Amino acid sequence: MNKTGGAAGTGKRTIEDYRDLLDLPHPVSRKHPPMPRENRAGQFSPFASLKGYEELIEEGAREAEDLYGQEEREEIFD
Repeated sequence: MNKTGGAAGTGKRTIEDYRDLLDLPHPVSRKHPPMPRENRAGQFSPFASLKGYEELIEEGAREAEDLYGQEEREEIFD
């Protein structure tokens, strides 16, 4: 790695910049036991990032249904 922190003065890092880290063993904590797989999966479950978004979409769909009616909507989207 050069003085600019990247490859050949571009400022971008390449795999060569990390070559010394690639073969290191995976770190294992001495303080904390590994988390069970069942609990780990919960970290990646979906969450409601936009609270009320689904209700807002459903309300818009109901309003569109009232405004255009089922038959006209089928003509437009079919």
